[in-house]
Amino acid sequence: VTSLRGSLSSFQEQASCKVKVPSVDVPYNLCLPFNLRIRLSVPLQIKYHSAEEEIAFGPACWLWDYLRRSGASGFLLPLSGGADSSSVSAIVGCMCQLVVKEIANGDEQVKADAIRIGNYKDGQYPTDSRELVKRIFYSVFMGSENNSKMTKSRAKVLADEIGSWHLEVSIDGLVSSLLSLFQTLTGKRPRYKVDGGSNIENLSLQNIQARIRMVLAFMLASLLPWVHNKPGFYLVLGSTNADEGLRGNLTKYDCSSADINPIGSLSKQDLRAFLRWAAIHLGYSSLAYIEAAPPTAELEPIRSNYTQCDEVDIGMSYEELSVYGRLRKTFRCGPVSMFQNLCYRWGARLSPSQVAEKVKHFFKYYSINRHKMTTMTPFYHAESYSPEDNRFDLRQFLYNTRWPYQFQKIDELVHELDVKDVQKLGNHDTVAALSNGVGATGSGNPNV
Repeated sequence: VTSLRGSLSSFQEQASCKVKVPSVDVPYNLCLPFNLRIRLSVPLQIKYHSAEEEIAFGPACWLWDYLRRSGASGFLLPLSGGADSSSVSAIVGCMCQLVVKEIANGDEQVKADAIRIGNYKDGQYPTDSRELVKRIFYSVFMGSENNSKMTKSRAKVLADEIGSWHLEVSIDGLVSSLLSLFQTLTGKRPRYKVDGGSNIENLSLQNIQARIRMVLAFMLASLLPWVHNKPGFYLVLGSTNADEGLRGNLTKYDCSSADINPIGSLSKQDLRAFLRWAAIHLGYSSLAYIEAAPPTAELEPIRSNYTQCDEVDIGMSYEELSVYGRLRKTFRCGPVSMFQNLCYRWGARLSPSQVAEKVKHFFKYYSINRHKMTTMTPFYHAESYSPEDNRFDLRQFLYNTRWPYQFQKIDELVHELDVKDVQKLGNHDTVAALSNGVGATGSGNPNV
């Protein structure tokens, strides 16, 4: 409601009540008369960046600006070998490439900042991006018994390509200590779902690992510069994407809690496209293999008949989440208007009842997890569908999670709609036009 009200102009009602300002005609021209034989200006060569380039260069410049202004000496990132943390690593690598390029082009301000941040001595300055990365970027793989060898290997290969100071550490001992303490206090020890435990036990065991990684990341960021006799402190980088924040598919105060986050307003789909681009244009070829791997948190044990998968855990695909995010924010859709728009968009393959279930499922978990957004790490804003509350989304974070009125209205609309008519409409040219967008907010007809 707040977002919708803010999108409406005043219709100049106040201005219409004011006394009209008189105008005076002056016989004077501020420009030359139009003449095809006179060349008034040199045509501008405008460079439009692709979406992948924007993801690379925008956050990279933002990170550098934050780094030089904050007085920090570098960044630390928990690098899991997954798409999100790997995207952040690639952006840091891109940042260092841009810095070296600008120094080579003669930018003295960038050179002075790089010398100070990288702690260069005796007239030295960065000439190689990988060498600069090594000075200002720590990456840490915090593995557990639930991590596969493939993710550990991907993290190491990417760190070598980028040039980060890479560390590998096991958190199993810390997890075991906490579980032993809990068992001493209660006499019980939680088990994973695949080992016969309940959903509550399973979720708690996952959260323990995630939160230990957050604590360890901040400790390393504070003390590793001291260990290596470097001045200052390091900033912890977050790697939560917009879809995870929107759905709440993250642990509160885990590695989503950091100092800053360069990808917090980017969807998973956009990040995967960026990884494919960066593998070629930034020279980090391992990103292509990381992008192709199925997304998984690796917080549950791997069994011969079970492997944890993010899209199964959240109950929807990342492609669907991107659609929900744009409808919710950019087009200001609530449950009912989102249902109406998706009936037109997905009517060729889904019945109204199936669309209704998907919309209800999304809004249920979106509302349940709104509290998480109030503690999210500040992030770079690259998209209009950013889900962040504190600085970008002014809506309240507490909702009635049952959505009684809206869900009842959806049920009524499902009964009213003729499934066959909707499917016929799905084959109409109108639906093809919707592939790049949706209809007006609150309208059942996307052409209105």
